[in-house]
Amino acid sequence: MSCNWGTELWDQFDNLEKHTSWGIDFLERYSKFVKERADIELSYAKQIRSLSKKYHPKRSREDESRYTWCLAFSATLRQLNELSDQREELAENLNTQIVCELTRYTQEVKAERKTHFQDGRRAQQHIESSWKQLESSKRRFERDCKEAERAQQVSDRIDLDNKTDGEKARQTAQQKKQAAEESRKDYVTSLNQFNQDQHQHYHTLVPVIYQRIQDMEERRIERICESMRSSAEAERKVVPVVSSCLDVMMDAAEGIQPRMDTQQVVEVYKSGFDPPGDVEFDDYSASMRRSISESSYLDNRMEGRRHSRKLWPFIRKNKLSLKLCSGPADCSHLPPEQRRKKLQTRINNINQEIQREREQRDALLKMREVYEQNPQMGDADSLEPRLEEVKQSLRLLQVLERKGRRETGLYPDGSYTEDHSAELQFKSRSSEFDDDFEDEEPLPSIGTCKSLYPFQGQNEGTLSLVEGELLSVVEEDKGDGWTRVRRNLEEEGYVPTSYIKVFLDSSAKGAMTYI
Repeated sequence: MSCNWGTELWDQFDNLEKHTSWGIDFLERYSKFVKERADIELSYAKQIRSLSKKYHPKRSREDESRYTWCLAFSATLRQLNELSDQREELAENLNTQIVCELTRYTQEVKAERKTHFQDGRRAQQHIESSWKQLESSKRRFERDCKEAERAQQVSDRIDLDNKTDGEKARQTAQQKKQAAEESRKDYVTSLNQFNQDQHQHYHTLVPVIYQRIQDMEERRIERICESMRSSAEAERKVVPVVSSCLDVMMDAAEGIQPRMDTQQVVEVYKSGFDPPGDVEFDDYSASMRRSISESSYLDNRMEGRRHSRKLWPFIRKNKLSLKLCSGPADCSHLPPEQRRKKLQTRINNINQEIQREREQRDALLKMREVYEQNPQMGDADSLEPRLEEVKQSLRLLQVLERKGRRETGLYPDGSYTEDHSAELQFKSRSSEFDDDFEDEEPLPSIGTCKSLYPFQGQNEGTLSLVEGELLSVVEEDKGDGWTRVRRNLEEEGYVPTSYIKVFLDSSAKGAMTYI
């Protein structure tokens, strides 16, 4: 079956015009559909991102990182955020690759359609004009033939009655006959021209114009096909990432370990106390117990309460033990197990600082060696102040680390004990290390200072101040806002430079105040 519009639909100009107009309307509607879908995808991505951000665990919540179910939920939220990125990318691709292209193409196809149908109307007007000319010459030929026939009849009738008038009638009939002949020739010419125009119209002009319209329509349909294919391809591109996100969510869900989480609860909240023993029987009927003094009785009651508080760490007053080390520096307010963990963490942090200081010291020593071998690269003596500062910081950190282990009963391997004999054993094992620092003579005083404000030294290595107190200065501020001072040749530590007024020996007449 032929599918050429020029031959099969030669008489359906108006229907083709309606059909192509409806096709362009469909193109515009499909473009609007894709745009609205892109808007929905973008809105969905924003809502998913907002939801993920809303339920994302706060950084201040340490519990979130301890349990597998919390970690799994965090991983799910991260993957949801990744899914929102993919949805945004899909929306952008739909807008740029389909909506914008379809909008531009719609304008082009509208202009092309207008041109084709204008050509069709001009061809239609030309054939209609040729037909009107043919009809006019035909009617004129018909009229002239009828007039010639009437003139001939008049001439024949007059010729029988009056020869004089008959001659005149014959001349008139002859003229009408010639006019009819001329009309016949015009009619034949018009007829031939119309047939030629009609043949050209239906076999040349219309097929060409309609073929162009058909090609335009096929391109429009092909563009819709490409747009639908591009839409599916744009979504297919995000499918692997979406699938990967879902796989991560599945892995996170499968990684939840209830047994490990319940053990973690033990690690977090275990106090280390022993369960309470049996309660002794108080025999009030014995007369000898009535002789006990009220003060002794009250002392025993208070002692029992103290033991009770120690043996039952979950009573109301001891709920502070569940907080992280927010009390004394040695965390003595915590239960034994929690105290051990907190102190171990603190010592680990100090060891990390020691490792960083050692690396910095080694780097400075290496640089000094390079400068000594190649003086043109730098002055080796310029590194001495910084090297000495690093060494002092390293010694301070090592003293703090050693002091922390000794005072809290933590062995170098991380084990913990409250037994004083074990602590003495640890002290004897570390005595060789202590001699490197305790045998050193204290730093000489380089001046005095007066405290301007009170200061509570809660961190290790700091010294508390009372307003108006006089202290010795053993080390100036190195630029970090802290000055090293000494009290009564025994207590030594760092205080904020802005809290004191310093009088250096080198300028005793004047005074220098660090603000």
